[in-house]
Formats: sequence, structure tokens, C-alpha cells
Amino acid sequence: MRHRIRTLVAALSALPLALAVAPPAHAADPTTMTSGFYVDPDSSAKKWVAANPGDGRAAAIGASLAETPTARWFGAWSGTIGTATGAYVGAADHQDKLPVLVAYNIHLRDSCGGHSGGGASSPSAYATWIAQFAGGIAQRPAVVVLEPDSLADYGCLNPTQIRERQGMISGAVAEFNRQAPHTWVYLDAGNPGWVSAGTMAQRLHEAGLRQAHGFSLNVSNHYTTAQNTAYGNAVNGELAARYGYTKPFVVDTSRNGNGANGEWCNAAGRRIGTPTRLGGGAEMLLWIKAPGESDGNCGVGTGSTAGQFLPEVAYKMIYGY
Repeated sequence: MRHRIRTLVAALSALPLALAVAPPAHAADPTTMTSGFYVDPDSSAKKWVAANPGDGRAAAIGASLAETPTARWFGAWSGTIGTATGAYVGAADHQDKLPVLVAYNIHLRDSCGGHSGGGASSPSAYATWIAQFAGGIAQRPAVVVLEPDSLADYGCLNPTQIRERQGMISGAVAEFNRQAPHTWVYLDAGNPGWVSAGTMAQRLHEAGLRQAHGFSLNVSNHYTTAQNTAYGNAVNGELAARYGYTKPFVVDTSRNGNGANGEWCNAAGRRIGTPTRLGGGAEMLLWIKAPGESDGNCGVGTGSTAGQFLPEVAYKMIYGY
């Protein structure tokens, strides 16, 4: 399929200029342009297994975690962002696979939680960064989860900062629509235990959901797929009643096999959930947060930093203890 698309692009390039520069029809289905999901060859689980082949936990982590398609997160640590996203989706495209990327660099990121605080230095800096992010993907198929927690984490922002955040998100959606027409973008909508469905529907709409493909749920959390499906349907009910439209949604199932226990930050006793797949109660079930990667200096990850791979936590998550 990838090769037929390239042949079509080449043919279009021979058209008169007035036709060639016309904006492309948006949102070709990236799941039909590829043959399954991309497995990140440099995931934290893969790298740990490669570096620790003699460890008694390596076989289980390799089999249960390292080979499951999992999103790659991009932020300030990614270097020149257009180069980073371009290299990642290019590698996936070479294998005819669909990559899942997370954009995680919003200005005033994680203002309330704090463990992953940071992000772009200003709204304008974010606009530049996300434009380059989208430009790196370009015409290749991809899925992007846009700024986890950003629309649920309003409690520590003032009204001006909230309006700025809405503008950053809607501006990001516009950039993907303009530069990456084969990318499905999902605005993050928190989880069932955070913000009411009505409030989240309003926040999504005000941040430009109508122009995006859909919304994402449960990123880095533990609520069951059934709970998320009910919440997603409730959000869609509110969207339909207030604004006259609904959207598909995806659920992060990477750590929801045992459901939630009231804790979100490195909660003990959690278990991996359904591996990445199409369908399953939502449009897709995705491993967005990599199992075994710390949420921060808390819970069973006390003493760690956000994103650090903890092999013992990963190993226990395979079995749910």
C-alpha cells in the first residue's frame, strides 16, 4: 500500500501547478495504509532486555512487553523535533507499520501533578515545536496522542493560561491537518476518575476537537477498558447534545489489567492490559504509557524519576503483583 501511495504522489506532481498545490483531502485512514502497528526498536523494555540478557526477569519482560507495539513519547529530550519524528515515522513506514506518537511538550505541562512538569517555554515556542513535529511526519501514516493530561489538568491554571492552552491545542490540530494529512490526532481527555463527562466535552470542544480525529482516555492510568468505554460514550453524549457531533476515542490499556485502586502514581499491584489492537470497545486499544516506566518519585517507584525504566515494577506488572 505504501508503494501505491508513493506512485500516486509522483503522478500528482506532474499535474498543473494550480492543481498540485491544492490542499489534499484530509484523513485518509492510516490503519488501512499500513499492515499493523509499529514496535519501537528502541523502547525502554527492549533496551533493558538487550543490556541484561542474564537477568532472570529478561525473558518475561522481552516476551510480554518488548514486542508489544507501544507509543513513543516526544518532548524537549527528543532534540530537533522534526528530525526525531521524521526518523521515527520513516522507520515505521519502511516496515509498512503504523507508529503511535505522543506529543508531550505543552507550555506549563503537568502544572498540578508536578512529576512531569516542564514543557515549552511559551505558547509561541510550543507553536513552533508542534509545527516542526507535524512537519516531520508529513505525508506518512501515523497516530498522535496530543498532550496527555493537558485538558484535564486545569486546576492550577488561571483563566488566561487556560485560554492559551486551548489555543495551543487547537493550533496543533490545525498544523497536523495542514502538514500531516494521513495522521489521526487524538486530543487527550483524561480518565473516568478526573473530570465529569460534561466538563470534558466542553473542554475538548473549546480546544478544537471538531477538527481533530478523536480523543484519548486513560493515558498513564489504570481504569478498566469498560470504565473508559462508558466514560467515552458519556463524553460523546455530551458532545452530541451540546455541539451536534461525536468523535471516536482510544483507550490506554497498557496498565489497566487489574483496574484502578485509587492511586495513579506508580500504584502497586497493577497489571498490563489488552495489547495494542483495533477495536475492543473503542476505536483502538493502545499501549500509550510504557509498562515499567516510572510516573515519578512516588508509590512503588519511590526514588525514581518520571520515565525511568524500573525492571522490577515491569516484571511484577506482567503478573499483577
